[in-house]
Amino acid sequence: MGKSKVRHILSISGGKDSAALAIYMRDKIPDMEYVFCDTEKELPETYDYLGRLEAFLGKPINTLKHDGRGFDHWLSVYRGYLPSARTRWCTRHLKLQPFELYVGDSPVISYIGIRADEDREGYISTKPNIKTVYPFKEDGICYSDIKRILEEAGIGMPSYRTWRSRSGCYFCFFQQKIEWVGLLENHPVLYQLARKYEKVDETTGKRFTWCDRESLEELARPERVAAIKAEYRHRMERSNVTDGRLAELFEDEEGPQPCLVCTL
Repeated sequence: MGKSKVRHILSISGGKDSAALAIYMRDKIPDMEYVFCDTEKELPETYDYLGRLEAFLGKPINTLKHDGRGFDHWLSVYRGYLPSARTRWCTRHLKLQPFELYVGDSPVISYIGIRADEDREGYISTKPNIKTVYPFKEDGICYSDIKRILEEAGIGMPSYRTWRSRSGCYFCFFQQKIEWVGLLENHPVLYQLARKYEKVDETTGKRFTWCDRESLEELARPERVAAIKAEYRHRMERSNVTDGRLAELFEDEEGPQPCLVCTL
């Protein structure tokens, strides 16, 4: 029996970098497989962006789910305990495991969209059959190149980037307060759905909220929204961030960082 054919797989998050990488690699690797791990809780803008990208690529973006189930199923498995920066069960069950199950045991090259101007590493599987490569790093592709690639393809940047720094679930616990305000103002129905996930343990009195030390009900108060906006304007004024690059404004934050598999 001969060796298994090497598969080429590019995981798309709904963010700008993985979208640009898909465009960049389209003609280089004609048999590329494109996948998207769907939590069922993505922003409407993300699903729209994936649809436009799929039309440009001229082939389907395969939707992956662990056992065909989304976030709400796994929330019930964890007895209603919300994921957090310390317990990222959402990434494990909704992003990593669906990808590894799709890959199986065949030899695979996994393409990751980390740019040459970034000092970070993406998710690297421990499965011995998966080799991870970084074409943008190898070819010196930076942020300005990403913009050009997307614009020349007629795709452009994801529309959520006017108020949000990265892709991911609409209730992602890594969102900054100004991004929660953006969700409140751009998708008030989704904001209220996110709020309904929060709860208080009747026995211990412990609160389970998306944000540390603040519920979404508290954050949505007009005076609190005004304070968050004022602080955001102040940070923008004292920084050198331009072009709406919210991720740059927040990248020096201390503590755990967002999961790259969700946000590239």
